[in-house]
Amino acid sequence: MSHLPPLVSDLALILITAGVVTIIFKLLKQPVVLGYIVAGFLISPHFGLLPNIVEMSNISAWAEIGVIFLLFALGLEFSFKKLMDVGGTASIATLVNMGSMIVIGYIIGQMMNWTQMESVFLGGMLSMSSTTIIIKAFNDMGLQKKKFAGIVFGMLIVEDLAAILMMVLLSTVAASNHIEGAGLLESVLRLGFFMVIWFVVGIYLIPSFLKKFKKHLNDETMLIVAVGLCLGMVLFADSVGFSAALGAFIMGSILAETIESKHIEHVIESIKNLFGAVFFVSVGMMIAPEIVVEYIVPIILLTIVVLVGRVIFATLGVVASGEGLKVSLQAGFSLAQIGEFSFIIATLGMQLGVISDFIYPIIVAVSVITTFTTPYFIKISEPIYHALEKVIPDKWGKLITGYAESNRKTVNHQTDWNILLKNVLSTVAIYFTLSLAVYFFAKNFIISYVTDYIPGIWGAISAALITLLLMAPFMRSIMRRKSRSAEAKKLWKDSNFNKGALIALDTLRIALCVVLILMVLIPLFPRATGILLLASGVIATAIIFTNGFKTQSKKMENQFFRNLNDKEIAEESQKAVAKNAKSKLLSKNIHIEKISVPQNSPRVGKTLSELNFKQSTGVDIVSIIRGDERINIPDGNIRLYPFDKLVVAGTDEELQKLITALDEKQKEYDNQEHVNIAQQIVVSQYELDENSPLIGILIKNSGIKDKTDCMIISIDREGEAMASFGADTVLQIGDVLWLAGEKEKLEKFEENISK
Repeated sequence: MSHLPPLVSDLALILITAGVVTIIFKLLKQPVVLGYIVAGFLISPHFGLLPNIVEMSNISAWAEIGVIFLLFALGLEFSFKKLMDVGGTASIATLVNMGSMIVIGYIIGQMMNWTQMESVFLGGMLSMSSTTIIIKAFNDMGLQKKKFAGIVFGMLIVEDLAAILMMVLLSTVAASNHIEGAGLLESVLRLGFFMVIWFVVGIYLIPSFLKKFKKHLNDETMLIVAVGLCLGMVLFADSVGFSAALGAFIMGSILAETIESKHIEHVIESIKNLFGAVFFVSVGMMIAPEIVVEYIVPIILLTIVVLVGRVIFATLGVVASGEGLKVSLQAGFSLAQIGEFSFIIATLGMQLGVISDFIYPIIVAVSVITTFTTPYFIKISEPIYHALEKVIPDKWGKLITGYAESNRKTVNHQTDWNILLKNVLSTVAIYFTLSLAVYFFAKNFIISYVTDYIPGIWGAISAALITLLLMAPFMRSIMRRKSRSAEAKKLWKDSNFNKGALIALDTLRIALCVVLILMVLIPLFPRATGILLLASGVIATAIIFTNGFKTQSKKMENQFFRNLNDKEIAEESQKAVAKNAKSKLLSKNIHIEKISVPQNSPRVGKTLSELNFKQSTGVDIVSIIRGDERINIPDGNIRLYPFDKLVVAGTDEELQKLITALDEKQKEYDNQEHVNIAQQIVVSQYELDENSPLIGILIKNSGIKDKTDCMIISIDREGEAMASFGADTVLQIGDVLWLAGEKEKLEKFEENISK
């Protein structure tokens, strides 16, 4: 018998221990992450009562893979569009909170006589909240739909991006072993350059690829494609000098903008959970009791700093963004912990060799303590607000309220110049970056090849021509995009001063492209600088007035925005309530939410009349979205199916009652003899191949209902959900039928339909 590799035995020990411990933590209603950390401690050499890991190097490799998939999954939940949507509230609040905690962490580190690098990394670790713990706490306490929860989620999105930037900056600082402004600026610009390239090129190519091959992307294929794209970006990021975690996060954020994002999240979740478990177990292995005892004072001090500091600065940040005191306090108390990103930053510091080994268990200990306190802090936030309300002077209360109201009135106020400059600068920045990317690509791969293949002046001319043709669509957008917008036309008519300013703005954009052209020409024709200046102006003018470049630019731009907006358009098409109606409801403290029916809900299979949600919860069922079908204003005879999305109107309290009702595992159902789990309604897929007896048959003549006791709730055709289908729809080869029925009937569907 061959000897079992240590990798297998170590992984078995990790997963078995983690499985047992996390089940116990589930029973105790504690976060699973803490269970993983405890499991890691139990199988570490520091505990000694259980078998230990044989080769820690293998575990480190697994843990690194865990970080990659954690960041990939985080990117899938992030999306740059979400970042744009969170608005100023989350951005300002996060800036105040993170900035303050970084400074406080650095000061505390210096007070404890830690090195400058250790203090800098400590500030980074203390500035990051735990997304995992907060989401779990909100879910357990039923707070997802509260206003402050939305603000917290927005702040977490901004924190995710800030964490990625922080990791790059910390790596830069660690490499030089001191804080240098020029080096930091270079790192930020370099990161910005690559993020723009990755995002723009990714959105242009990847969604198109996924749409083209959608019908071939089942769970297995989608898993392989998603993991391949993730690891491919990891390799690319590493090759250009960035961390693997950054590459994983970027690819996740790109895929988050695609229609397949939910599908990818579903198939990748198991892998994320597996490797994430290994990572957190490895975190637990780093806990040394003797170090914890030795550094108990710093642990207590840092715990107090996190609990008090994050509450204060997060609250002040939300107040500064224009929210009221109650919402600000609730958000501040929700963010009083550190978590997974702190571990990742600590791991980064140890890999770079700039922080001592004793810091890791200190941070883990602080994280564990603050994790346990998080639910209690959330609960006491409202009582503390009521207590503060009684003691705060009226003048202060009115000041905060007045500031919040004035902020709401002015936050969306933008002048024509604000809008124009914002659009122009963002456009110029993106297309300039793309032009530079094309230039660097041509410089490294095209120019040298062409000049070697065609020596002399003609080689230089050919290389310049190819490079400029590739750059031309982007340079044309720099010079002309937004120059004829509605804001520009309005400003042009407004005053002569505006005319001069607009001309100057267009001139600067043209000058920028002239610089790009000279960057291409001067290395190829070094002795003709004067002539090149004139030639670059002529080339820029030709680019502006050549319709081919305009057409190509618009084509690429349309493709990009089509890919970027496909997901949003698909979601918008499912909205059942007009925006104006929604705003009227909001003024009455009633809002619209979309709530999914859990697969195993005891309410599944019952009619709306039987459930009588209006009486029991107070909500109104506005619409039911079932696959691609939408039932507006459903009557009482409509039955609920698994995964139905209920578009409902109600207050926070009423919506929470409905969520509880749908999730509730009622004992009376379990005690009724006539209720059989196997008879509960579930959903399944069935693809029609060339041998199916349903091909070419009208749905009404198919006999599906009579023969199988199942019903079609949606149809996917050529990779897209049919907008509408009915009894007269003819079934075709390749159609994917979404069927609802009893589990036993669905399992025998093919057998029964062939009879």
